[in-house]
Amino acid sequence: MLRTSMHRARLASFTSWARLTPLAALLALALPVQAQTVIGGQVFTVQEMVGVGRLAANLRDTHGETFGSISGLWADLASWQRVGNTYTGTFLAAPDRGYNIAGTIDYAPRLNTLQMSFTPAAPGASGLAQNQIALTLTDSTRLYETLAGGGTQFLTGLDPVPGGVATGGARPATATLPELPQAFNGRLALDAEGVVVLADGSRLVSDEYGPSIYRFAADGRFLGALAVAPSVRPIRNGVTDYSSNNPTVGQPAPTPANPSAGRANNQGFEGLTVSPDGRTLFVGLQSAARQDLNPASGTTAAATRDHTRVFTYDISNPADIRLTGEYVVKLPKFVQNGATLVAAQSELLALSSTQLLMLPRDSNGREVGTQTSLLRAVEIVDLSGATNILGASFEAQIAPGGVLNPAIVPAAKSLLLDINDRNQLNRFGLTNGQQAGFENLSEKWEGLALLPALDPSRPDDYFLFIANDNDFATTDGFHAGAAYNDGKNLDTMFLAYRVTISAVPEPGSALLMALGGAVLLGAARRRQAAETAGSRT
Repeated sequence: MLRTSMHRARLASFTSWARLTPLAALLALALPVQAQTVIGGQVFTVQEMVGVGRLAANLRDTHGETFGSISGLWADLASWQRVGNTYTGTFLAAPDRGYNIAGTIDYAPRLNTLQMSFTPAAPGASGLAQNQIALTLTDSTRLYETLAGGGTQFLTGLDPVPGGVATGGARPATATLPELPQAFNGRLALDAEGVVVLADGSRLVSDEYGPSIYRFAADGRFLGALAVAPSVRPIRNGVTDYSSNNPTVGQPAPTPANPSAGRANNQGFEGLTVSPDGRTLFVGLQSAARQDLNPASGTTAAATRDHTRVFTYDISNPADIRLTGEYVVKLPKFVQNGATLVAAQSELLALSSTQLLMLPRDSNGREVGTQTSLLRAVEIVDLSGATNILGASFEAQIAPGGVLNPAIVPAAKSLLLDINDRNQLNRFGLTNGQQAGFENLSEKWEGLALLPALDPSRPDDYFLFIANDNDFATTDGFHAGAAYNDGKNLDTMFLAYRVTISAVPEPGSALLMALGGAVLLGAARRRQAAETAGSRT
């Protein structure tokens, strides 16, 4: 469990040196750190990258199918332990809907169990191999439902049928279930993007199609689904239509291709996380809902998809989970080939009941797009001062024409970590873009986990793990009874960073630290001046 000071952290709007208080600036000068952010009574310090690990692109799971990589990641804190300088633990990983370059397939969604052994690299070391993180796939649990007439059937990664309930593309809501997307074969459709485990052992899995939040038993049995705000349900032709415009061979595509409101195609619930106290569930839309874009901008409408939504649920009673909040989070923008684009969020990780880490990224990487990523980062998000728009008069449309309603205060944010930092990547033989002698990172990074360093001398230190989604890309693949060749091999990869998250000292001790830092800094400058003067004589 994270330290109590971190549970109580309250984020403010500080985002750079220029916005730090004079005291915080002095504190930062006094501490020889790589990257530091002071926010809401907390000091976030990125020490350095300390590990890399990978699983082969052609790895098969326990069902003989190609391993699904990391679209969602959950760390089992109870399993995390340290012996000497080696850590071991267990992760649960959610792959998405299966290999789908030429339309979606009848891939059974599943949750994979990974065992990790991790020995961090020595501080400041370089020329490192990519072997500090050893990963082993130990189990794959396919997700299924029991049928009213007896028997079971797996869920599916197939795109829902266009048209919603009337065409069989959705199951109507019942007294205990919300409306849920359905494929042409009658199976519940699930494009999994996040996973968490609740106190009762059940699993929640977030879905892009609905967007939905499904609930499963530990053995994969479907238990139910959570209610979802109408503001993100996709609307076509006046009805909820869950098709993402990725039909399988022989199935119809939706008309029009894009919804008029609700989540955009393939931009559903991408991030799912639970607060450390186990009471609050967070789920985030990957980018803005369709009604919050500027349609008048035509092909550049995507540049206005930056006002996404994050929802909160009270899960203190797993038998009575309630939707409690809806907040606006502004996604970062970047310029590529002269066009302004928005980096979609790919994962959320809760630090407290109001504070999150978020992973925004572009769509570039090894053998994809420009190959050089322009934005791939971890940001700190604070909801404590943001407007809860759930039930508000403007909930349905928060950004008419792509411009945020001035009555809404979005979440505060700050950059924590630049994943594209070549100095750190190069130490492990990795890079961003094409660089001789180094391997380029893949496009999609969609997993986050934070675990304590268990270091008595540094009790506020943690390891931040970031994992990729390789989209099942291998030249030796097998899914749904058929072999496939993607033409490239992208391994599943984990990166590890050592970070420090601690409370800002009380005013008295902070002042002493600042004054001490100023004294040390002054002494160092005087010594350097004396040495310079001596060298001139």
